[in-house]
Amino acid sequence: MIKRWRLKTPTEEDLCAQEELTRELKLNPIISLLLVQRDIATSDMARKFFKPNLNDLYDPFLLPDMHKAVKRLNKALGNNEKILIYGDYDVDGTSAVSLVYRFLRPYSTLLDYYIPDRYDEGYGISYRSIDYALENGIKLIIALDCGIKAIDKVKYANEKGIDFIICDHHMPDDELPEALAVLDAKRTDSVYPYEHLSGCGVGFKFMQAFAMSNDIPFSTLECLLELTAISIASDIVPITDENRVLAYYGLRQLNYSPSIGLKGIIKTSGLTGKDITISDIVFKIGPRINASGRMMNGREAVDLLLAKTEQIATEKSASIDLYNDERREMDRKMTDEANAIIDELTDAEYRKGIVVYNPDWHKGVIGIVASRLTEKYYRPAVVLTKSSDLITGSARSIAGFDMYKAIENCRDLLENFGGHTYAAGLSLQEKNLEAFIERFTQIASEEVTQEQMTPQIDIDVVITLKEIDNTLIGELKRMSPFGPNNDKPIFCSYNVRDFGTSRIVGKDGAHLKLELIDNSSKMPTHAIAFGMSEHEKYIKEGNPIDICYSIEENVYNGITSTQLLIKDIRPSNTNR
Repeated sequence: MIKRWRLKTPTEEDLCAQEELTRELKLNPIISLLLVQRDIATSDMARKFFKPNLNDLYDPFLLPDMHKAVKRLNKALGNNEKILIYGDYDVDGTSAVSLVYRFLRPYSTLLDYYIPDRYDEGYGISYRSIDYALENGIKLIIALDCGIKAIDKVKYANEKGIDFIICDHHMPDDELPEALAVLDAKRTDSVYPYEHLSGCGVGFKFMQAFAMSNDIPFSTLECLLELTAISIASDIVPITDENRVLAYYGLRQLNYSPSIGLKGIIKTSGLTGKDITISDIVFKIGPRINASGRMMNGREAVDLLLAKTEQIATEKSASIDLYNDERREMDRKMTDEANAIIDELTDAEYRKGIVVYNPDWHKGVIGIVASRLTEKYYRPAVVLTKSSDLITGSARSIAGFDMYKAIENCRDLLENFGGHTYAAGLSLQEKNLEAFIERFTQIASEEVTQEQMTPQIDIDVVITLKEIDNTLIGELKRMSPFGPNNDKPIFCSYNVRDFGTSRIVGKDGAHLKLELIDNSSKMPTHAIAFGMSEHEKYIKEGNPIDICYSIEENVYNGITSTQLLIKDIRPSNTNR
């Protein structure tokens, strides 16, 4: 698929700020420009960015209802009440449950946790869980990463004498559940300075407030930051502001002193001894934790994250790794089937939105398949399957198309829905299926532009290969952790040529191992271009090319070297 390259063009104001940062902080000018592009335009902002500080975390009592939530939790602990910690079955939910349970464990022996079954109960708070609480004498449920729309469920709990504290980060409707407390920075009446916390992040703020109210040192919370980092990375929330602080210290905890359970999953993921990054969480740790809820029940992921012995951690990690293998195989099969459905559509190339349905697909994998379709066709995609008496689905979007709003515009056809701009979940009755498909595709046809359906690579800075030196690489490291709203910088270099040693690699001959030079360099720069072997002949003929890439560290046999990860290649002087 042809990609559009969009080079960020600095304004005069940007260039002045770049010059000031370079002078005052003695930074590489390339780094200064990258900071300005991220709206970090003063030396004070840059210092704060480079050195995240736990003292910069916001006062948790700024969240609406936090005083009520802490008061109720203190009452429950003081009266030795049973408390049920409830969370969604994905990474964010299971990490949130683990965080709250781990922190409260020393203060109560009457804690229980509950992860709903994806297939029997579905997303969010279930009636079955409330009945479970009633049967077990539980008077307080702390819901994490869900609950913001559970109006009927919370009403049912109230009728049974059970209090709810909801800790969520999803978009609320105009009406909130009548819970004892609803902690969500996205509430319209919220004055909290940062609205992009993960579900686990909201749980952390609750525990921070509880600790403050009981004079418990903040240091007792720090070991839990590994879980906030995992949730932030896996739930793809912005890694800015407070999330940057939580992710930074969470990664440090994960690298230097992980819990027993996470040690097990780090080992299973092949990350032992490696400097774990946000990318490692997204592609290795997170999918394994998620696999438990996708293939079986998310409770097993919580069991792992709460493990107290290496034996339990090893057993649970191995089990979850098997689930992940099953998930990958099912993912491949279902994606092939979805592609076959699209291939049979006579007007597929003209459709601006994709909806595919197979009643036999595995509910736990449809979200991944939706992501695969969005990546391949670069159109918003909804993947649907049958679950009990309802059709249930996962939706994924492209830049510029608000998936949550699109699904919300179909709400009269739906039984339930939720999510955010780029991802959503939904359920509907089978009788409404055709009407939903028709309306969603109509919304997409009206709102998605041709330009949006062409993948775009946003290029931060044009540089020469000579400028990729140890100073630049060292200062780039200081910009991590990378993620949404602080993406790993993408560079571009023009008129690059083969040094004469580039070659095709990989079992299927799909990749290029490149050694490149330009007019500024004498020694070759190493690069890898996955899935781009079609360029090999043109490059080997000595033709000049333009490349866009990120700068990575490659570790092989214990030796660390710099390598460019190529995002795209094109002949020089093409549509610049």
